[in-house]
Amino acid sequence: MALEKIVSAFTRRISDLQELMVLRGDGRAADMSAVDVSLKAVEHDFRKMDSYVKSEMEALSKAKALSELTIQQTRKIQAIVDHFPSTLSAAAPSDALKNRLFPVPEKAAAHTSNILPVQTQNPKVEKEKKGKGLPPRKYVSDEEFASLSSYMRGRITLDKVNSAIDEMAGFAENNLRLIQAPRKKLGDDILEKVLELRDIAGAETIKGKHFFLESDMRGPLLKMDTTGKAILTIIRHLGRVLEARIGKQRVFALLS
Repeated sequence: MALEKIVSAFTRRISDLQELMVLRGDGRAADMSAVDVSLKAVEHDFRKMDSYVKSEMEALSKAKALSELTIQQTRKIQAIVDHFPSTLSAAAPSDALKNRLFPVPEKAAAHTSNILPVQTQNPKVEKEKKGKGLPPRKYVSDEEFASLSSYMRGRITLDKVNSAIDEMAGFAENNLRLIQAPRKKLGDDILEKVLELRDIAGAETIKGKHFFLESDMRGPLLKMDTTGKAILTIIRHLGRVLEARIGKQRVFALLS
C-alpha cells in the first residue's frame, strides 16, 4: 500500500537523523552534509504523506456523499414498491405506467398519436379525438399524502387513493371508447348518453381532456358513498381532477 511505503521511508529517515544526532552528542565527528540530506529527505517524505492523506480524505468525502445518495434513492424505490396500487397487474406494467416511467418526447408523442384508429365522425368529434391516448394516472406520492390533514385522511389509505385513480382512468377510458364508437354500432339505449358525452367533450373547460361523470362512479372504491366522496375530495384537493358543471352533469376531467 502506498501509505505504508511512505510511512516506512519516513520512519527510516527519522532513525537516520537520530543516529546522526547521537554521534554529535557523543562529541564524535559527524558529516553535517549527511544530516542536511537526511533532513530534506524527511521533509520530502512528510510532504508526500500529507498529500496522500489529503487525497484520501477527499475520496472518502465523495464516497460518503455517493453512499447517502444511494440510500435516498433506495428509500424512494422502496416507497414506490410499498405503495404500488394493488389493482395493477403484477405481470406487466400498463401503457399508462410505461408513459410515466419512460416519457416520450413531445414530437414523438405527437407522431404516435396520429396512428390511433380514427372512426368516421363529424368534423367536430374528429378534431376532439386527435392526440388522445390513454387517460393519465398521476398517482399520489407519500409526501403528498402525508401533507394532508389527519381530518381529511381519516381512515383512508394511500393505496386506496391510488386505486381510486385507476378507477377514474377506467371510467374515462370507457367514455372515450363510447365517444369514438361508430354510430351504427350504438344501440338506442346508449345513443342518448353518447351524444351527451360528445357535447361535453366539446365544452371549453373539458376540451382535449379525459373525463368521467358523477354518474359513472360505480367502482369498488370510487362511488357515491361516504368513503367514495372522501377519496374524491382528496384527489380533487391534490389537483388530480378538475370539476365542472356542464348542463345537468357534474363532470370530472383528469389532469396530468
